[in-house]
Amino acid sequence: MNLDLIDMISERHIQLRSKLQQLWDEEDGAIKLSNSEWFVMSLVAQAQLTIPHAAKRLDISRQAAHKLIRSLEAKGLIEIRNINKKVKTAQFTELGLQYNERYKELKAEIERAIAKSIGQDKLQWLYEVLRSDWDSFI
Repeated sequence: MNLDLIDMISERHIQLRSKLQQLWDEEDGAIKLSNSEWFVMSLVAQAQLTIPHAAKRLDISRQAAHKLIRSLEAKGLIEIRNINKKVKTAQFTELGLQYNERYKELKAEIERAIAKSIGQDKLQWLYEVLRSDWDSFI
């Protein structure tokens, strides 16, 4: 099958997310999370996350972002704190921190497997390509 670049990237993304989900599901007693919930978790790990920021990064409505954040709160992984009357941020609970750390370990395992398969030099090259400025193309 001859896929173009966009479809190949999409296919690899699906494969990686599927493998990551499989590894997570094998964790004993782990709470099940969707890919969108994991993405919110990764955003929380980067900085104080507001609902508008989550909506923008996920390219979804504020209502949908709020629902995702509330779902993670109900699972005991994040807590919502009021900065002021209008601004609320999501932060990890202790359990959320533990889950985030373990998830990062699983991603590192996958990355090591990829490096073993294609070589560390090609993996570094891939990082460079993905980090490069594509703004003039998109």
